[in-house]
Amino acid sequence: MRVAIIGAGAIGGAVAEGLLKSDFLAADELIVSNPTEQKLARFAEMGAQVTTDNVEAARLADVIIIAVKPWLVEEVLTALDTTRKTVISLAAGITSEQLLQWVSLYADLWLAIPNIAASEGASMTFLVPVKNTNRADVQGLFNAVGRTFVCPERLLPAGTTLASCGLAYAMRYVRASTEGGVELGFRAHEAQEIVLQTVLGVVRLLQASGMHPEQAVDLVTTPGGLTIRGLNEMERAGFSSAVIRGLKAGM
Repeated sequence: MRVAIIGAGAIGGAVAEGLLKSDFLAADELIVSNPTEQKLARFAEMGAQVTTDNVEAARLADVIIIAVKPWLVEEVLTALDTTRKTVISLAAGITSEQLLQWVSLYADLWLAIPNIAASEGASMTFLVPVKNTNRADVQGLFNAVGRTFVCPERLLPAGTTLASCGLAYAMRYVRASTEGGVELGFRAHEAQEIVLQTVLGVVRLLQASGMHPEQAVDLVTTPGGLTIRGLNEMERAGFSSAVIRGLKAGM
């Protein structure tokens, strides 16, 4: 399978980097296209083919990933020959109805919303099959850079706020905890390292056990203990409500 990524910005670059770090395809089976050559240098160093010519990139590929800004998608797609190709749009807000007007009648078509953690093989990617879809190939591609969730198109905005905007929300928690750690007496870099390892521990524990978060909370809270006091103070300040309100505001 030869994959072309059109656009080497934050999200296109993250997917490209994640694929190059994975064993899903050989490095030279990835073609990265971008109008700015400077952004292509690191992918060339990793072994990918690079070009500033979108048409040439699409011609060489079996799968075309469109990772440009939403207002450029129509211009980019309509310039490409997508016949017998699998086309995957990563552009937020672009609908399947729009894409069907811009691709060949004989193209396979998907909507996808990954996040920038794809660069480290840790994206949560939402996939919407639109037409003539080869699910195994496309899921396999994005599973190589994280995990996938196939969903109806109506859930894409929710998926975006939960897993893409959600990265920023989680980072704010890391920042706040790090600042708290400094106030408790740690140096900033020490506090951040402690917080990151703690968050990693939470993720691995919940994934491995399948526990609901509150079950795990019960394991580390004791009557009259420090943990329950801290949790109750956070809730008094509106912690859970603030997270939920932030997620809903992103819709």
